[in-house]
Amino acid sequence: MAEGLVARLGRRCFRRRWWVLAIWLLAVGGGVLSVGPVFHGLAGGGGPSSLESVQANQMLADAGRKGATVTAVVDGIDPTAAAVHAAVLAAAADIGPMSGVAKVTTPYDPDLPPARAAAQVARDHRAVLVNVELAKLDKVTRHDVAAAVSARLHQLGGTLAGAQVRVGGGAALSQQANDAVQRDLSRAEELSLPITLVILVFVFGGLIAAGLPVLAAVVSAASVMTVLLLFAQFTDLDNNAVTVVSLLALGLSIDYGLLLVGRYREELGGGHEPDVAIARAWATAGRTILFSALTVAAAMSGLLLFGITGLSALGAAGVSIALVAMLVSLTLTAALIGLARRRIKPSRRAARRIARYGDAAEVGFFARLARIVQRRPLITVLATGAALIGAGAPLLSTGMHLDDVNSLPRSMEAVAVAHDLADRFNVATAPAVVVVARTDAASLDSWAARWTGTAGVSRVAPAEQVGPGLAVVDIDMAGDPESATARALVDKVRADRPAGQSWVTGDAATLNDLLGLLEARLPWAAGVTVLAMVVLLFAMTGSLVVPVKAVVMNAISLGATFGVMSAVFGHGFLARQLGLITVAGLNPFVVVIVFAFAFGLSMDYEVFLLNRIKEYVDRGLETDHAVRRGLQNSGRIITSAALLMVVVFAAFGMAKTGTIQQVGLGLAVAVAVDATIVRCVLVPATMTLLGRFNWWAPVSLGRLHQRFALRETRPGEVAGGTPAAEPAEPAEARPEPVLS
Repeated sequence: MAEGLVARLGRRCFRRRWWVLAIWLLAVGGGVLSVGPVFHGLAGGGGPSSLESVQANQMLADAGRKGATVTAVVDGIDPTAAAVHAAVLAAAADIGPMSGVAKVTTPYDPDLPPARAAAQVARDHRAVLVNVELAKLDKVTRHDVAAAVSARLHQLGGTLAGAQVRVGGGAALSQQANDAVQRDLSRAEELSLPITLVILVFVFGGLIAAGLPVLAAVVSAASVMTVLLLFAQFTDLDNNAVTVVSLLALGLSIDYGLLLVGRYREELGGGHEPDVAIARAWATAGRTILFSALTVAAAMSGLLLFGITGLSALGAAGVSIALVAMLVSLTLTAALIGLARRRIKPSRRAARRIARYGDAAEVGFFARLARIVQRRPLITVLATGAALIGAGAPLLSTGMHLDDVNSLPRSMEAVAVAHDLADRFNVATAPAVVVVARTDAASLDSWAARWTGTAGVSRVAPAEQVGPGLAVVDIDMAGDPESATARALVDKVRADRPAGQSWVTGDAATLNDLLGLLEARLPWAAGVTVLAMVVLLFAMTGSLVVPVKAVVMNAISLGATFGVMSAVFGHGFLARQLGLITVAGLNPFVVVIVFAFAFGLSMDYEVFLLNRIKEYVDRGLETDHAVRRGLQNSGRIITSAALLMVVVFAAFGMAKTGTIQQVGLGLAVAVAVDATIVRCVLVPATMTLLGRFNWWAPVSLGRLHQRFALRETRPGEVAGGTPAAEPAEPAEARPEPVLS
């Protein structure tokens, strides 16, 4: 029978390797040139315009109140000294005329009211503030202006003996956070790739074979930037998008490269010539990767339904990256194998096993593990399920928390300024509640007075007139501006509004609105993801039971993952020892991202294992035998791939920013749990309990699968995947009967 599409693709890329290499070299060049523009244009997370808090923020931005700011804390000085007075005013005089600067405020301005001037002097009388408000600028220009302003403010430290100048504010914080994310990404890649290469050398026993998945990962990670730059032309991208998409590109490419190279070496070990081995490997492992990439893309597609710009951009980019990683693996890996050719040696382990026992032997560690599990399948399922559900228990007592300055390291200059403002100038890092009303400041002040003395309220700021007939007032909370107390205050304020039209925003209000939106859209997003998974796994296996079982097990596994994340980031368990930032909750965006990516990656390993099991079932083996042989032949690849994924994700977990830490640790735990407990223990146990029922599907669906299923035929096989002549299994390799 003629080769399938994937097998032909592998053979052609193997033969025309120089053309393939040239195409991907151009893609890498484009990706490298895209890095700067991508990071230069990162924006903060937003929300749909239908949300009240987002509408209020937009009104304030239009009125000019939310213009970007640069704030300098001039510390270690005597505010009353003439030299300090002269130096600060001189700096303000230099900065004021700069292009893009709207206003400069210092405590020494002659027209500043005494109360506002006093507010710009620290309570310990050892520091003063210099506030610079920028004009409304595009992102690139704002970055350049903020950098110039920061440089001039830092010069104050050189003109005043003993003075220390720290620069922060919204514009500076945004840029410093973007720079930190870029450093985290670079550090993670520099750390994870060498470790990955060392592990692969041990897995493959040679540097050349080990280097192929790493090269594919580098190409994918570079090509990702071109895709992100394309998306940036249509929507805003934030730090999460760049982080998670880069992480996915590295992880998937390494996984796929490992699977392909491992199967190719196995086919070489079976005595096949390189051009035949490449076709046979791509017909099996390549088909697996095709379904795997589609399942990951399906998981990402659920993010498109939340109606939030950042998540939609991430979902679209994630779908693209899954497909890019698949294309890189199926084309570039074949070309690199063709380039290396005889330098990639056959798998000695596979050669010895095939020579002694045939292609489908049930010997080895994973076969023994499966046999142990199959002896007590019900007990195994109950014990493992209980352990995973128990691990998810901390999630029940963990709240949600959006990113703020507490999610960033205090060593960051702008973060230190934010804490100075809160601790020494009585300026909250962010107001918990902001009320915008179509009224005058005096009327809003009169209404806001009722909240003075309310439990948790630390200050009701004087109302400010920000436009004709538009006033705003800030209500600060003691402690966390996103606490349960602050969120409860939002509900009270919205139930007792000022007269006329009004909007309530602030950190607590934004969190309330976003959680409400996520909770409303989550069932639809999860439904689309689950439906896509079931359809794809049915297309691969022809079974309706296997996909449903996989979804249930993945849900339990994800619960355990979120439980571990909650214990660490919500309750501080081992956080200090691991150097992680605890913010008393999980970022709701991270929860959604980890759900989508971990669900996709879990299905990735499910596809790896099920495809190998199905190979043996299609050859006529009983399910129990197929499970043992499938796990033996794929278990090492799955655990090796998982180890490499954990290395990549753990490197991201060692980042300095809290969001990347949550994503990195969450995905590392998800992969570790799924590839060990779920794939090696829970899957064999459940498949043993279900027996032949694993492969059940309604008759109508069975006919549909027979007609439209994607099948690949290896050289030497006939239709249906049956070998032309499969060697008989010797007596010593046959397993003992399984006792039920």
